[in-house]
Amino acid sequence: MNPHKRHDEEKLASRLLQEIKGLADHPLRLMEVCGTHTIAIFRSGIRSVLTDAVDLISGPGCPVCVTPAGEIDRAIALSRRQEVILATFGDLMRVPGSSSSLQQERAEGSAIRVILSPLDAVQIAQENPDRTVVFFAVGFETTSPAIAATVKEAQRQGCANFYLLSCQRLVPPALRALLSAGKVNIDGFILPGHVSVIIGKAPYLFVADEFGIPGVITGFEPLDILEGIYMLLRQKKEGRAGIEIQYSRAVKEEGNQLAREIMGEVFVPADACWRGLGWISQSGLILREEFAAMDAARAFDLPYVEASDPQGCLCSEVLQGLRRPPDCPLFGTRCTPVEPVGACMVSSEGNCAAYYKYGGIP
Repeated sequence: MNPHKRHDEEKLASRLLQEIKGLADHPLRLMEVCGTHTIAIFRSGIRSVLTDAVDLISGPGCPVCVTPAGEIDRAIALSRRQEVILATFGDLMRVPGSSSSLQQERAEGSAIRVILSPLDAVQIAQENPDRTVVFFAVGFETTSPAIAATVKEAQRQGCANFYLLSCQRLVPPALRALLSAGKVNIDGFILPGHVSVIIGKAPYLFVADEFGIPGVITGFEPLDILEGIYMLLRQKKEGRAGIEIQYSRAVKEEGNQLAREIMGEVFVPADACWRGLGWISQSGLILREEFAAMDAARAFDLPYVEASDPQGCLCSEVLQGLRRPPDCPLFGTRCTPVEPVGACMVSSEGNCAAYYKYGGIP
C-alpha cells in the first residue's frame, strides 16, 4: 500500500474512533447482520477498541448457519438415492443434520459434488444424462439472482434431469421476526453490504419506521465499519432513526433492478424455517409454477420435518444475539472448527468460528 494512503487511512480511523467514543454516553448494542461483517470486525480488532462505546453482537447473517437441520436432512435423503447426484456449495458439507452430514454421506458412497458456481450443476446434469442432478441451493439475496439465472439456463438447454432443492432465505423478514420477538435489545443495525447491492434500501425502512431503530448499510473494510458505527451513533445522539447508506460506492438506493427482476421471474416468496428463529412468513424462495417441474421437493415428495439442534448446542440463541459463543458449554471443547457440533462453528462466516479463531478460547 502507498505509505501516504496508509497514513491518511490511519488518521481517518483515529478520528472516527475518537468521534465514536465522544458520541457514546454508554455502550450501545449494535447488531451486525452479515457474517462477513462479523469476520471483518474480529480480524481488524474493532470490537476490542470500542468496548467502552459499542457492544457489538452478531445476528442471523450467515446463510449456512441459519439453514436448519431439517433442510440438511432433506438433502441427505436425496443423496442416498442411487440415481441422484447432489451438487452443493462446500460450506454445507459439514453442517450437521439430525443424524448425519453431507460429508459423512459422501464418505459412505453417496454421489455428492462440491461446486463453485450454480452453473456447474447444470454442466454436471449435461455430462450425466442418465442421472438425476439436484442442486441444493442455500444463500441470501446475494446469490439468488445467479441461482435464478441457472434455473433459466437449465430450462433453455432442456435439462430434464436437473432439479433444484431451494433453501434460499431473505434477510429483511428475519430482521422483522427478530425485532417482533422482542427478546434482544438492539440500538442499531450494521446492515449487510452484499445483500443490499441487490435489494437496495427500501426493504429495511420498516426497521426505522416501525421499530424506531436506525440502520446503516455498511461496507466491509475497517474504515467502512467504523464509519457505519459512527453514522449509527450520530443518529442515536440526534434522536432520530433512519436507514442510511455508508457503502455508497457499491449500493444504490434502488438496488439492482435487473437482479431483482430475474429473481422475480423464477422465484416466489414462501414461509421458511430458520435455525434459531423458527418459521418466518415469506422469508424463503421457492420456484414459480412455470418452473415447478424442476422442484426437487415436489418431484421426490420430500416433506419438511423439523429437527432440533444437538443437545447442549446454543447455535439457536447465538443466531438471535441472545448468547455469545463462549457461553455455549460445547464451545472450544466438544465443538471446534475441526469437529463442529453446531452450524455456527462450521461456516467460515459463522459467529462461533469467528470467536474461536479471533476471540480466544475459554
